[in-house]
Amino acid sequence: MVGIFISVWTKGDIRPFIQHPSVSCIGCGIMGCLGNKGSVTVRFQLHETSFCFVCSHLASGGKEGDEKCRNSNVAEIFSRTTFPRGPLHDLPRNILDHDHVILLGDLNYRISLPEETTRLLVEKKDWDSLLENDQLMMELMNGNNLKGWHEGPIKFAPTYKYCPNSDIYYGCCCHGKKIEKKRAPAWCDRIVWYGKGLKQVEYTRSESKLSDHRPVRAIFTAAVRVSSEVKSLQNLSLSERFEKIKTPFEVSSTDEIVCRKQLSFRL
Repeated sequence: MVGIFISVWTKGDIRPFIQHPSVSCIGCGIMGCLGNKGSVTVRFQLHETSFCFVCSHLASGGKEGDEKCRNSNVAEIFSRTTFPRGPLHDLPRNILDHDHVILLGDLNYRISLPEETTRLLVEKKDWDSLLENDQLMMELMNGNNLKGWHEGPIKFAPTYKYCPNSDIYYGCCCHGKKIEKKRAPAWCDRIVWYGKGLKQVEYTRSESKLSDHRPVRAIFTAAVRVSSEVKSLQNLSLSERFEKIKTPFEVSSTDEIVCRKQLSFRL
């Protein structure tokens, strides 16, 4: 793939419970196969719950009807992405078969308004009026390819397209010069999710100026099924930890705590 990268990091204490990692790459670019557009998808199983992360770069274009190409990219990614079923043939094969799915990246959806109207509403910070005409919002509510998907409330400015190393959108005056290559501001960079048990607790953007986009970030909590055997081991581990903590101390009464195995201590 060209310019599409995803990495998944985990804390060390849950690393032993991650199994069956797999990667699938789909090209949707020139001739319907090149990797300048498409997706890189990573899936794995944590305990008894499957996770799937889809990093995508969809078709660009701000003309009327270009959103159909993006919708087509989504449909193609969902249909062509497959994974091994595993040794017991019980693992999810397709993206939507997983318990928790997150789709993120430069999805390239634009705002279906005249450029002048879009820029005026951006200046007023009238996000609600802009989002009423956001192509991805409309696809989430009324479309077919993203039916059942969710996105958290957007309370930040459009993430595209900025002059290099500045907070000025393309098409505006930049350092005294008029930018010829116009791009109406839009929320091209998005994070959406699918499946029960995911709850978004934060959705915002960062102010990094390394590109003409502003990156977005989200924090989720996820429900995870844990086998009874692992629960028993975890309870045993917690019990042992509690005993280790409790051993140096003896509670004689509600008013008196006797500290042992220490020569001195200071409050």
